[in-house]
Amino acid sequence: MAVKSSSIRDVAELAGVSVTTVSHVLNETPHTRVAEETRARVRHAAKTLGYGPNRAAQALRTNRSGLIGLLSEEIATTPHAGRIILGAQNAAREHDLTLVIINTERESSGTSHRDDVQALLDRQVDAVLYATMYHRQVSLPPNLQALPAVLIDSTDRAGIVPAVVPDEIGGAVAAVRHLVDAGHTRIGFLNNDDDVPATHLRFAGYREVLDTHGIPFDATLTASAPSETLPGYELAREMLSRSDRPTALFCYNDRMAMGAYRAAAELGLDIPRDLSIVGFDNQELIAANLFPGLTTVALPHYEMGVWAVETLVHLLHGEAEHRLLADKPTLLDCPLVTRGSVASPRAD
Repeated sequence: MAVKSSSIRDVAELAGVSVTTVSHVLNETPHTRVAEETRARVRHAAKTLGYGPNRAAQALRTNRSGLIGLLSEEIATTPHAGRIILGAQNAAREHDLTLVIINTERESSGTSHRDDVQALLDRQVDAVLYATMYHRQVSLPPNLQALPAVLIDSTDRAGIVPAVVPDEIGGAVAAVRHLVDAGHTRIGFLNNDDDVPATHLRFAGYREVLDTHGIPFDATLTASAPSETLPGYELAREMLSRSDRPTALFCYNDRMAMGAYRAAAELGLDIPRDLSIVGFDNQELIAANLFPGLTTVALPHYEMGVWAVETLVHLLHGEAEHRLLADKPTLLDCPLVTRGSVASPRAD
């Protein structure tokens, strides 16, 4: 027996709205004022009934493909940052959009980036997300200006394209304040030596907490090196070998913190009884599997992906106020993830 397919009238009846409203919502018709609660009700009704607009007819009528391009600068091969893709994909699905992903290499010339953007344009995407490997400033390929675009984990040097980045200062403040609240006043900082925003902003957060709590800054308690496990070990080993060693370490990322764990073990220091450690990034393969588990700061990868798609949808609807976001990047919270690596300093 043939099963009758649902119609747009069935969706309208289930959602309690007009057929016109259903059409506007499902076709993402620009310049239409439909409350978000109503949009959600229509989408839910359509999903329940298994109804969707004819993509080919929709594209001809609206001059839109329903595709969003994601130019992913190596993040597709990075498990923790891959949550950007997951967040963007889930948000796109909520708006009946499809994500088209191209993984590109990091390079200064930008030639490959122009070619990859062109590949997305050739596929008639309606808009483009550009996600970078780590937080930094970028110069965008000129052909990216042909469509609405949003940057993820980077900012546009020209200040034209809206961007979303982690609140690096806020994350560092949360990390160091957690150590101060535990009673630590001699807090070392193992920092990255690359000239990127995170290096300077995490240091600024470290200094902010010291200043706020009246703890004198000691430059000898800070050291910089490439943000990998071995340099983290070497810096920590040197700092912890001092007679006036710090009682706690704040590390630029979890890889450096893992190196600090090794240095502490070789020096006979128990974590957290003799030494507290806080990392940054919440790379769960590292942080959750160290012993004890590493207290660290989570980067909002998933949330950045969601924010970027939602902003693109606003831009596609012609809501000009969202273009003002290009003047200043949006900061998303970096929450502290507490595990077992922090305790009060020993009385002796």
